[in-house]
Parts: sequence; C-alpha cells; structure tokens
Amino acid sequence: MTMQLSCPSPILQHETVQMAHGAGGRLSQELTARVFMPHLGNPVLDQLDDQARFEAEPGHIAFTTDTYVVSPIFFPGGNIGDLAVNGTVNDLAVGGAVPRYLGAGFVLEEGLPLADLERIVKSMADAAQKAGVVIACGDTKVVQKGQCDRIFINTSGVGFIPPGRDVSCRNLRPGDAVLLSGTIGDHGMAILTTREGLSFQSRIRSDSAALNGMIAGLLAAAPNLHAMRDPTRGGVAATLNELAASSSVGIELDEAAIPVREEVRGAAELLGIDPLTVANEGKVLVVVPAAEAQAALAAMRLHEHGREAAIIGKVTEEHPGMVVMRTPFGSRRIVEMPLGEQLPRIC
Repeated sequence: MTMQLSCPSPILQHETVQMAHGAGGRLSQELTARVFMPHLGNPVLDQLDDQARFEAEPGHIAFTTDTYVVSPIFFPGGNIGDLAVNGTVNDLAVGGAVPRYLGAGFVLEEGLPLADLERIVKSMADAAQKAGVVIACGDTKVVQKGQCDRIFINTSGVGFIPPGRDVSCRNLRPGDAVLLSGTIGDHGMAILTTREGLSFQSRIRSDSAALNGMIAGLLAAAPNLHAMRDPTRGGVAATLNELAASSSVGIELDEAAIPVREEVRGAAELLGIDPLTVANEGKVLVVVPAAEAQAALAAMRLHEHGREAAIIGKVTEEHPGMVVMRTPFGSRRIVEMPLGEQLPRIC
C-alpha cells in the first residue's frame, strides 16, 4: 500500500476530503489511520509496504480488475464499496478460481464527507469478510472538486484455480443445460429507480452479493461444469450472446423459465426496457452437461443466493453464435446483443 504511517495517534480536524489528503503527507497518513486501517486492517495490509506479499498455490493464478463509478453511490441493497468487493470476487469465482486477495484504489473528490467515505470503507470490510477475501493493498488519490463525482473505486483481485479445473466461455457443447441462479434485473432497476426518484409499491433492491460460496458448492456438485459468467453490464442478453459467440454454438432459452420479480418487470415495462438487458450484480449464468443439470440446480438452491435458481435453456448446434428465445405463445425471437449501454454508471 503506498500510504505510510508515522504518527501513532492521529486526529483529523476535517470532516470532508481535502486536496492535502492525497498529497502523501501527514493528512494522508491521518486519513489512512482514521478511515482505512480501522476497517480494512489485516496482517497483510498492516505491513504498509508498497506491495503485498503472499504465498502462491498449485494450479493457476487468476487475476482481474474493475473500476466502479456507480451513481448514486448509496442505493437500496448496497453502496459503491460492497459492490466493488462483490463484483471483483465474482469475476474471479466465475472462472473457477478461489478468490483470495483484493487491491483497492480510491479516487476521492475534494469535499466528500468523511462520514460517507468511512461508511463505504466499512461496507467493503464487511463484504470482504463475508466473502473470505483479504484486501491486501490499496491507494488513495484526491482530485479537485468537480473533477470526480464524489468517489470512484478500482478493485483488482487475485485467486487460485486448482489443478485440472477448466471453466471457460469456450467450453460450451451442444446439449448442455443453461442455468441461472435467480431473478434478473434487480441491480440495474434499483439503481435506475433510485437515481430517477421513481417510486413503486415495493422498493426494488440491488442483488449485489459475493457468489464464491455458492459457486464452491456448485463446482463440487457438477465437477464437469463447462462455463460460468456473471451477467453484469448488458445483462443476460449480452452475456449469453458472448458465450454463444465464443464457443460457436447456439443457445435456446425458455422465456417462461426466466425468473423476474414483478416489481422489476413492472418498472422495466414502464421505462421500455427489456429485463434481459439490465445489469445484475449477484447472479451467475452456468452451463453444464445435461447429465449434471439437476445436481447443479440443487446445489444452487441450497445456498441463500441461489434459492430461485432455474434451468432456463440449452445449447444447440443450430444458429451458431445466436441466442433464440421460445415465448409462452410458442413463437421464437432472437435475443440480440444490446447495441449500447441503456443504463450508464450502473456499476
């Protein structure tokens, strides 16, 4: 971590982020000691060196990075902090990796209330503890007011893939079953309705969650699992199109089998948005051989984040690279890759 401590009992006189907090001097040290270390401190991070050191494991190392600019930074079901941890954990887990270490980079806008920053950092610590990962290193930069929207967070993650495990978007085979761990569109619609001040009879909450615990049980139940992806930006539509293209296969979906909460469906219809294209932050799409589909489904439903899991389709030799939906009326329609981002700053 590129922030050093030298004062044992710092006292911050400011209640908002100042430019000097990013200058590497005493205020930087005080910010680290007051806000970051009380929540994120652990034996790896406590060394406060310019790099984290940890033991390697057999197999392969998985590494990922992502940047979070969600607006608003607080939303029903979470905030930018736990979202950053959960999203990076999930990016590792869907590749078959066991997530272990995260790094966090913060871009703070001058004037951000320190109470808001501390709330975000605490939520990151709670999310990391729940996911069983360590935030091992980090960095903070401060920009002048108006040059950043309060706070942006970059998280990088390291995990370990056991020997012999091969989970990849290139592994789909005709006859495979396609499973979904639960309802779609919750996160995207929670962000949009909060941002626009829309009210519905039932408040829509984000599904933000770390899925590595559920995925560990899933891999044990379906050891020949072929592929997993978390349908974030672009939603289920974009993710399935990417999978079909990567493996040069077709995917057929059963519209009636895809779980959507009624409040999400209602909000999407009101706004003219297809729930299939809306971002999710606590769901996973899974492709397994047909013989392991029921075991995979049962394993997901045993976990709190997979209670509403469903088999939603299958992989086919027909129409390679395309996703086709069977409607409840017996017709078929093409599920196209979204042309652009309907909901900006969704994560």
